[in-house]
Amino acid sequence: MLDRSRDLAPARLARIDDLLRDCAARREIAGAVGLVARGDTVHVATAGVQDLASAVPMRRDTIFRIASMTKPIVAAAVMMLVDEGRIALDDPVERWLPELAGRRVLRAIGSPLDDTVPAARPITLRHLMTFTFGLGAVMAPPDTYPVQSAMRALGVAPGPEQVAMTPDEYMRRIGTLPLMHQPGEKWMYHTGADVLAVLIARITGKPLGEFLRERIFAPLGMGDTGFHVAEPAMDRLATSYVRDDAGALQISDPARGGEYAQPPAFPSMLVSTADDYLAFARMLLRNGAYAGGRLLTPASAALMMTDQLSAAQKAASPFFPGFWDTKGWGFGGAVVTRRDPTGANPGSYGWAGGRGTNFIVDPAADLFAILLIQRLMRGPNDMALNEEFLTLAFQAIED
Repeated sequence: MLDRSRDLAPARLARIDDLLRDCAARREIAGAVGLVARGDTVHVATAGVQDLASAVPMRRDTIFRIASMTKPIVAAAVMMLVDEGRIALDDPVERWLPELAGRRVLRAIGSPLDDTVPAARPITLRHLMTFTFGLGAVMAPPDTYPVQSAMRALGVAPGPEQVAMTPDEYMRRIGTLPLMHQPGEKWMYHTGADVLAVLIARITGKPLGEFLRERIFAPLGMGDTGFHVAEPAMDRLATSYVRDDAGALQISDPARGGEYAQPPAFPSMLVSTADDYLAFARMLLRNGAYAGGRLLTPASAALMMTDQLSAAQKAASPFFPGFWDTKGWGFGGAVVTRRDPTGANPGSYGWAGGRGTNFIVDPAADLFAILLIQRLMRGPNDMALNEEFLTLAFQAIED
């Protein structure tokens, strides 16, 4: 094995510490945990506080709401079922999700909900895994189109909060909506992940949290990862904030008495720590293997971290400006397709969460980088700190 013990420059890693401390001192964030790892070397920077009112210092094992960083974990769980032959990527999912059978599709995105045509093909697992099954976030102001308003009224519009109904009720409501686009034609963010969460539970006959705990969290030693925080660990849950119009931090979700203080009706967004998520990221970099065995076949791990979208699908799928210039979509996360401004190499895989968290795994550089903060995103500009953190992480490489 290569000796990576001296491949991260201490002076450059110190820039990460300075960045996070400065942001906390300016109250851009309450606090943060930043982790950069290469080989056996792990550098962790902590800055600021878990909660502004109590001033409890941020610590390495602080627990964070990781929001959409849940998606890669859900995708890995699905690929475990594929490896076991319980479902195949091109299987129609209506066997387990009858709410998605016989779908109708809007004639155009702005059409009334009853102006539809038949779906050209059944929805498959691959459509769900690639977010191309026909429903998701619309990159337009709220209520621009009737279907957006309908999703909001039904409580199934994509957002950073846990889904506020049971999985069966969620699927019932999804089943009342027409698809926005034909299955396989257009990438649409988020909704596919929630549907996958239901699919896992129905295939396995177990609640999603139980399956993840038994098959992923326990083997990898991810003891602080789950869908809520038990009372003994509540002192380590960071308060979540949002910036108001003046830039000041206001509480968006407290620790005690907040959204994660009790089990959710629909387990869809995890909490975790930097070291827990590092264990999951290491498993991906090792092609599905971990110290105690293997969670995924090498083929399934590779599929997760391979761009699954065609040029035509990307062209039809608006997202953040410039996103598709350097990225594609694998299973559960983005894949770097061309070296991006942070320095990430093609083949890197990772994703961000709507409360400010993000991670990346770069196989070519043997690098992991994880940033955990709790500040609700209100737009692309809220990712500036994350991008700067990743840039400094790649600049710390010293070969």
